[in-house]
Amino acid sequence: MRTVLIVLFDGVQSLDVTGPLEVFAGAETYRGGSYGIRTASPDGSPVRSSSGLVLVPDQALADAPVPHTLLVPGGSGTRRPDPGLVDWLRAHGPRAERLVSVCTGAALLAAAGLLDGRRATTHWAHCDRLARDHPAVTVEPDPIYVRDGNVSTSAGVTSGIDLALALVEEDLGRDAALTIARHLVVFLRRPGNQAQFSAQLAAQTARREPLREVQRWISEHPGDDLSVEALAVRARLSPRHFARAFRTETGTTPGRYVERVRLEHARRLLEDTTDGVEEVARACGYGTPEAMRRAFVKLLGSAPAEYRRRFRPATTG
Repeated sequence: MRTVLIVLFDGVQSLDVTGPLEVFAGAETYRGGSYGIRTASPDGSPVRSSSGLVLVPDQALADAPVPHTLLVPGGSGTRRPDPGLVDWLRAHGPRAERLVSVCTGAALLAAAGLLDGRRATTHWAHCDRLARDHPAVTVEPDPIYVRDGNVSTSAGVTSGIDLALALVEEDLGRDAALTIARHLVVFLRRPGNQAQFSAQLAAQTARREPLREVQRWISEHPGDDLSVEALAVRARLSPRHFARAFRTETGTTPGRYVERVRLEHARRLLEDTTDGVEEVARACGYGTPEAMRRAFVKLLGSAPAEYRRRFRPATTG
């Protein structure tokens, strides 16, 4: 049996706790004897989450045995963490076989020195702070989770479920993880290097209407000619002026924005339709299936056919 210990503290984000907990509990229901799940607070007392929900732990951290998987959630309580909690993590974290954080729980691991020399992520709004406060940590702001050896860190809230499903798949196999994902009505599973944001949310909205219109056009016509020259004509600017203005106002280049929009459109078609890969590639402006395959491997680490196999919901009669 793999023991899972979830750390509780005042100001914890309740979904960071309950999301992964439900995944591991579902795995235990699926295959009894797989996981023993415990929760612990610094002194064993109930804690109040950031939303006001009161969580009652099983025990105090001092009484908790060394777990197989130590999971540290995030929440507002990580902003000024309990020094005793950080000290406990510093002393006991290295003894766990697997260290996991959700959202800003990465800040607690970093404060305990457990992320030094490692790659990690956290909620997009806190990546800059994590990188600034802990320069020994290589912070990757884009992925929904990052796995570096036996240490795994995830982005905001729901990404903790994605990471927990990935761990269950590693432990018990794909069928177990798929069964749990279906029960929770979530995808099995978003790849860890999937961006935290869609292209439209990751990029800023341009201030000027011609550029905003171009952004809308790109999203609605991913299969069209979306070269800088063509987009510049639509914006009534020279290609050079358009490329410079687009990057200034959106924070990304036209080419990168188009790349993300096309990838997202292709993902949706692979997930929601039975269109062939060649048809999807043409609809999304890739030109050839090979061009789309290269984009998927580059940005998602998975070829289109493999992506569809993993993420297209199973049909039921």
